[in-house]
Amino acid sequence: MNTTLLAQAANEARGLAMDAVHVCNSGHLGLPLGCAEIGAVLFGESLRYYPDAPKWLNRDRFVLSAGHGSMFLYSWLHLSGFAVSRDDVKKFRALHSITPGHPEYHETPGVEATTGPLGQGVGNAVGYALSGKRAAARFNTAEHTIFDQHVFAILGDGCLQEGVAKEAIAFAGHSGLDNLILIYDSNDVTLDAMAKVTQGEDAEQYFLSQRWDAVTIDGHDLGAIASAIETAKSAKNGRPKVIIAKTLIGKGIPEVQGTAKGHGEGGAKFIDGARAGLGLPADEHFYVSAETVAFFAEKKEASKAVFEKWQATYDAWAKANPELAAELTAGVALSVPSDLSSKIPAFAADYKDATRSAGATVINAVAKEVPQFLTGSADLFGSTKNYIKDGGDFSAENALGRNIWFGIREHAMGAICNGIAYDGLFRASGATFLVFADYLRGSIRLAALSNLPVTYIFTHDSVGVGEDGPTHQPVETVSGLRVIPNLDVIRPGDAEETAGAFAAALLRTDGPTALILTRQAIPLMNDLSVEARRDGVLRGGYIARKETGGLTTILLATGSELQYAIAAATELGDGVRVVSLPCFERFERQSAEYRESVLPKAVTKRISIEAGVTDLWWKYVGTEGKTIGIDRFGMSAPGDVVFKELGITKDSVIAAAK
Repeated sequence: MNTTLLAQAANEARGLAMDAVHVCNSGHLGLPLGCAEIGAVLFGESLRYYPDAPKWLNRDRFVLSAGHGSMFLYSWLHLSGFAVSRDDVKKFRALHSITPGHPEYHETPGVEATTGPLGQGVGNAVGYALSGKRAAARFNTAEHTIFDQHVFAILGDGCLQEGVAKEAIAFAGHSGLDNLILIYDSNDVTLDAMAKVTQGEDAEQYFLSQRWDAVTIDGHDLGAIASAIETAKSAKNGRPKVIIAKTLIGKGIPEVQGTAKGHGEGGAKFIDGARAGLGLPADEHFYVSAETVAFFAEKKEASKAVFEKWQATYDAWAKANPELAAELTAGVALSVPSDLSSKIPAFAADYKDATRSAGATVINAVAKEVPQFLTGSADLFGSTKNYIKDGGDFSAENALGRNIWFGIREHAMGAICNGIAYDGLFRASGATFLVFADYLRGSIRLAALSNLPVTYIFTHDSVGVGEDGPTHQPVETVSGLRVIPNLDVIRPGDAEETAGAFAAALLRTDGPTALILTRQAIPLMNDLSVEARRDGVLRGGYIARKETGGLTTILLATGSELQYAIAAATELGDGVRVVSLPCFERFERQSAEYRESVLPKAVTKRISIEAGVTDLWWKYVGTEGKTIGIDRFGMSAPGDVVFKELGITKDSVIAAAK
């Protein structure tokens, strides 16, 4: 290891960060300066990557959980030869640049996850590690090893204080993810003050208690960093690893280093003196020496040789294992059968059960058609009913398992599912009661922001939960999810719509889908064919009962309330149409002509019914329409009694129409 060159590269990375933050007058200097030696060892020595193939399947994954320190990542991506140019670094935080304020997946080559909300990246790294473990178990053979990568993440005190990180750390330790290496930038500082104001935890003892290996080092000692990483990579002992690196925040700017002022851009005004102290030229900003350029050019050539050797192994493996290769290729391409909906067996005409129970049948049919599909639950498999039969349980002893027991850790479940989706080898889904969706809302939002095809299975969807009462009756949650951009929210109205909903979730590749399922039994709506109902869900909305005379009134409904709309229409007469609208977002993506055919603008007599808050329905019922819903919290009583007490009935629809 050339410590002289790595130390020089570390100081030049500090210079890039200082110059970038100074130009835009915003950003965070603390981590990029404090972790510069860690970056030098990672990108100059320890990480396996090839910049010209940033999605190489067997690369080491690196996640910057402390995403506010984004100039750390951009500097090292630039230095190591990724497609992040000097001009890109100069445009830090500028409009339409590929170097935004926090790392964004899909926008910057080499960025493995959208990070910023603290702790999320820890959960993402755990998801990456789970994916890597399962990939090795599924695809490696005795003759060929195509997956043996490690997952790295840098986190800070802020990440470690967030609950999502603690949940994910506990899961990783229990699951034996020994391919995961966290580097804890332990600088004893948070944004407001020194960390001792808000924490007193013994980090090493904490990680040891969670079944991790832990070591504390000087985070500026290049040799100590390299040795700790090598030890962590070589130890296959069933325990994740954490390297607690004691660092000086803002190192290189004497006026603020080691203080809370060093966290953000407070030190930018001192950069002239700081650059001189680091030996950087006064007359050239964004400086990178010829020696550093040559060093990383040589590193890139060495990486190319490793990549090409792996590619030869992969080609031989693919030739010897065509079925496994086809499965892996389909996973990477996010490919599922285009006719997935038709491959799910039809339900009997007299079927009547909760859509969560229908989901249990559907998910197992889907699992047979999509071998890369995984599912998990937050200690609720028995209630959410999303268990894949014969799929096995993922654990430290069985990395092939398709059922993930997340424990009572909803937020980590969301972040881990995102990590699996970022890795792009498997399709992830997770389940809990709908009322707990807000426990993972931060992860859902990031999945939507990052276009991740994660599926959420939320059951116990309304006041139909009954006796558990208002704490477990999510009257506002469906609407709360609908307002998240790029999230499809599907609330099916019977078992066949449930089949269409699962198919829609798996066929979608550009964002997440939330499936909203009932606890209470609902009958099949048999006015239309199975195909029509499933296709209607794929379109987001459709005519569930067509008027037999001149159209005068449209009833709109979702979920368990669809049955009341159809029953009311039967009594109201020939001019009444029922529209099932299980997914607002999918319906809005249809052509104007299709939407007009379902909801003609000329018909203004419209009534919606849904067991939840009514605010979002006005866009469909209009100013002359009426909404039937629940703009209050629920109550503890049997579900059917609560529905009647709160006016979610056929008779309420009839009364509103009249």
